[in-house]
Amino acid sequence: MIEIMSDDLLSRLSGFGCAERRCEAGQYLFRQDDPVRWLYVVRTGEVHLVRYQRGGMGLTLQRAGGGSVLAEASLFSDRYHCDGVVRGAAEVAVVAKSRVQAAFANDPGFAEAWCRHLGREVQAARLRAEVLALRTVSERLDAWLASNGGRMPPKGDWKSVAAEIGTSPEAFYRELARRRKMAR
Repeated sequence: MIEIMSDDLLSRLSGFGCAERRCEAGQYLFRQDDPVRWLYVVRTGEVHLVRYQRGGMGLTLQRAGGGSVLAEASLFSDRYHCDGVVRGAAEVAVVAKSRVQAAFANDPGFAEAWCRHLGREVQAARLRAEVLALRTVSERLDAWLASNGGRMPPKGDWKSVAAEIGTSPEAFYRELARRRKMAR
């Protein structure tokens, strides 16, 4: 379910004279209510879009991995509605908001690439919602596997799959153990 944005959009954004930035875990790229001046493309690592509730609990609205645009909708806002939090060492490309907005007005190819990207993002969000609506870890894992070519990621990425399907790593590992036992 992790979608990598099209090479076309990535190459177009790279042509805007991006600045590259290395970030450490826990660093904020932006905070809620900061003015939107930049568009961030996650090159490596992971950055989360987090909205904090009144009680202080954080709600993760986006997990942007390598090849993802963080907080695309912010491009059309004056201020960020969430925090951009680095969740492990990451490298991001930083593009001026004004450059991207000018491309919409002057480059129909860029606008089309952006629309294709957003269309894939909508499809992925709908799929995630459907997976999360399933009742059991087994059903969720089956749906995740079906949407990812039937292959599990490397063992080091299993926690991220557990988070993606809305379960604890422990419940995920129990399901994997159950499947291994049944396969014998």
